[in-house]
Amino acid sequence: MASVEASKLSKADHDELCCSYAALMLHDDGLEITAEKLSAVIKASKNEVEPYWPMLFAKALKGADVGELLSNIGSAGPAAAAGPAAAGAAAVEEVKEEKKEEAEDVDMGGLFGDEDDY
Repeated sequence: MASVEASKLSKADHDELCCSYAALMLHDDGLEITAEKLSAVIKASKNEVEPYWPMLFAKALKGADVGELLSNIGSAGPAAAAGPAAAGAAAVEEVKEEKKEEAEDVDMGGLFGDEDDY
């Protein structure tokens, strides 16, 4: 894997990297990894990420043994990398699905009249 200068990362890659480092910092200090704490660490580092990233990381790492994850990174090979990536992708899909459901339940508030005979 080639090294890439941080300023040349895509926005999504930058955001993911910021959340990864913030999660590692929280873990190293023995603190719970929450969206609020991730956001605070990211803000303190003078970085900005899309608001959904800290929530996704917190959700993906909830109940996970980060120390165990770190210990097994090199031992499992490339197949193991798909696990966290798949979990992250599943979390993104879950958030998209939630937003989609919210959009479908919009109350038009009588915008087209108060008749309910459609």
